Amino acid sequence: MDHGRVQLEPCWLLSARPYSETSLLVEAFSERHGRIGLVAKGARGAKSRHRALLQPLRPLLLSWTQRGELAALTGVEANGPPPGLAGERLFYGWYLNELLLRLLHRQDPHPDAYRAYGEALAALPGAEAEFALRLFEKALLADIGYGLDIPEDIDPALRYLYSEQEGFQPSARGHCSGRALIALRDGEPAGEGEWRTELRRLMRERVRRQLGGRELETAKLLRQLRARV
Repeated sequence: MDHGRVQLEPCWLLSARPYSETSLLVEAFSERHGRIGLVAKGARGAKSRHRALLQPLRPLLLSWTQRGELAALTGVEANGPPPGLAGERLFYGWYLNELLLRLLHRQDPHPDAYRAYGEALAALPGAEAEFALRLFEKALLADIGYGLDIPEDIDPALRYLYSEQEGFQPSARGHCSGRALIALRDGEPAGEGEWRTELRRLMRERVRRQLGGRELETAKLLRQLRARV
């Protein structure tokens, strides 16, 4: 790969973990460059100027030099406040990040997923946080080529089964109501009710299929937190 220099690129920070004795391996998400792996040299040191900024869910302006798969981080600036999440909502944000880390390849731009991620983070502090997760899952799966085709003629009074070959078909044994599917298709929550649980089950299965049946760590931790509460 040719060497490339990027200056002050808007990014969301997905993760940061120790890398060698004093550095961090940072995963960021950019509209133009997709998921980026960056080595932040010396960022774990007490005198590092970047240490406080390199936190997950932060909107940042990043500069780097690309050499091979990993880039060398050369600059960090804040690009607005973090979304201000706490408790379960913080787990929701981590869940979004883990989805991107597990389902996207590095240096593969996904501008639609980038926009959907920003919209989801903005919605997480609000009353429809869980519905925002469903919309993001739907948008991300569509962006990587595994979207759900929800027909326009869905009947809210019927139940539906989904298959890879035939899509959504009416069935008394269906796991998802037409009301739930219309809410997901149109991006409009339909009040309270069982439809929320139905959509969670539907999208969990769709995501799990793309993960080869493996479970996300954040989803497992959130269930454990809810069980304790």
